[in-house]
Parts: sequence; C-alpha cells; structure tokens
Amino acid sequence: MQKSKKQNPPHRKLMTGKVVSDKMNKTIVVRVGRTTLHPVFGKTVRRFNKFKAHDAKNAAKTGDTVKIMETRPLSKDKRWRLVEILKKQTA
Repeated sequence: MQKSKKQNPPHRKLMTGKVVSDKMNKTIVVRVGRTTLHPVFGKTVRRFNKFKAHDAKNAAKTGDTVKIMETRPLSKDKRWRLVEILKKQTA
C-alpha cells in the first residue's frame, strides 16, 4: 500500500504577507506582520519581518498578498517559496 503524498507537509510553516519588492529575478521580498503586546504599556503593537521567497514564474508583483511556505535553503537568504497569490494589487 502506497502512502499518499501531501501537498503541504505538517512540519512546514505557512505565512501570509504582502510583497514589498519583486526587483530580483525569481525572488520576492514578503513583509509579514504580527501583533504583540508592549512589555511595559500593554498596548497592542504591530511588528514586521521581511522574508525572501522563491518565485519560479516571476508571477507576484509589488503590492500582492501572497502565501509562502518554509523550504530548504535555496541561497544565502532564501528559505521560503511562493505557494499562491491570494490577492492581486489593483492599478
């Protein structure tokens, strides 16, 4: 009996963010936001991280909302790949 291959293995992280740069070939920079509480004042604060992701078809453009998945290291900084474009930026 063969095991079925899963599209998204459970140990891989998925994140949703906005493309802030598509100037590199087959690479996009995705800005992912999260909310945390300020340690002293207790106010909700937005924090951001930027991740470089592999975009094999150069499909994503600046302003698009995308889903990225953790993958093996592809270069010095690239450890993510584009899964799908959730929302296209309107002109």
